[in-house]
Amino acid sequence: MSTSAKKVAVVMGSHSDFDVVKKCIIILKEFGAEYEVLICSAHRTPDKAAEYAKTAEERGIEVIIAAAGKAAHLPGVMAAYTSVPVIGIPIKSSALDGLDSLLSIVQMPSGIPVACVAIDGAENAALLALQILSVSNRELREKIKEYKKKLASGVEEKNIKLKEILHKEGL
Repeated sequence: MSTSAKKVAVVMGSHSDFDVVKKCIIILKEFGAEYEVLICSAHRTPDKAAEYAKTAEERGIEVIIAAAGKAAHLPGVMAAYTSVPVIGIPIKSSALDGLDSLLSIVQMPSGIPVACVAIDGAENAALLALQILSVSNRELREKIKEYKKKLASGVEEKNIKLKEILHKEGL
C-alpha cells in the first residue's frame, strides 16, 4: 500500500464471485492499498484455504476479505486459521438470493469472529478493511475522511437537482 506496508487479502470461493469482488478491488486500488487476490474454495481446496489463512500474518496480510456464496464457509475457514481480522462478503447466488450466504457468515461460533457486510457489499468490505488499517495509519484515515466528504457532497448535489426538478414541475 502506498500509504502503508500493510496488505489486504481478497479471497473468493469461486471465479463466479469475481464480478462482485471486482468492486472491492477497485476501491482498494483507488486508495492505493497493497492487495493480493486469490480464488480458494473452502470445500474444493480446503487445505489451500487453511494454509493461506495460516500464513497470512507472516506474509504481511493485515485484513482478509473473503467472498463466498451459498454455504459461504470461506470467511469462517479463514477466521478459524488466523488471528488477522476477516470480513465476509456474502454473494447473491442460488435460489435463496444470498440469504443462505449471509446467514452462513454471520452465524459464526463464539471465538471465531467474522465481520460481515451486505449481500454483494464488496465496496463496504473494502472500506471496512481500509478503516481497520487506518487505526494505525493517519494518512489513510485522512483519505477515508475525504472519501466520505465526497459522498456527502454527491448527496447535496442531487438534492439541489431534485429541488430544481420539483420547482420546474410545479411540485
